[in-house]
Amino acid sequence: MQLQSLAREAVFALARGTLSDEEIRARILAGETALFEVLMRRHNQRVYRAVRALIRDEAEAEDAMQQAYLSAYLNLAQFAGAAKLSTWLVRIAVNEALARLRRRARFVTLDAVLDSEEPTRALAPAPPTENPEAHAMSNELSAIVQRAIDALPEAYGVVFMLREVEGMDTAETAEALGLSADVIKTRLSRARAMLRERLLEAVGPSVREAYLFPVPRCDRMVARVLAAIQALPARNPSA
Repeated sequence: MQLQSLAREAVFALARGTLSDEEIRARILAGETALFEVLMRRHNQRVYRAVRALIRDEAEAEDAMQQAYLSAYLNLAQFAGAAKLSTWLVRIAVNEALARLRRRARFVTLDAVLDSEEPTRALAPAPPTENPEAHAMSNELSAIVQRAIDALPEAYGVVFMLREVEGMDTAETAEALGLSADVIKTRLSRARAMLRERLLEAVGPSVREAYLFPVPRCDRMVARVLAAIQALPARNPSA
């Protein structure tokens, strides 16, 4: 499959522009497949945060993102529009992350992560990340928050990540995770308690600076997915 690349300036302009996700999707299905890069750049941050809350290994998290984007690309025509396209992408990414956890035999079923009311592991201090980008973070407070979120059980961590870090509302988080709004509210309350109120008060707005997905990583993810799409048998995602 030949997937032409857009000029870098054009990609960033479209990613920041007024075209809706649905308009971009329609143009992709009409044959402008290069515009899939715009969707990736627009939503890489949110997708990464959702996956990273479940998969604590950076390399595997990026592998899961790549596979999720490939699945989204190949099934773009099947998007029903019942939720936002961004929510649909997060749902695909979460399912991919959960499937990887299941293959590791860490959980008996996927429900053991998202539907259980009990933590799947004890809340323990998480070791400092070895990711070079994390070591380069200038905001020490954000690093502390990141380690605290990593210490949350997955069922609570992914809810906290999407609600507090990414800023999704309750309904959208529930849609993305396939849970009820009441469960989301309960999980968020418990996650906050685990992180301790004094930590949240000390962190304040800095929580939004945790788990950034900067331009170099965005470039790398886009390149990986585009290369994988190029290797696919010739077909249009609308087929």
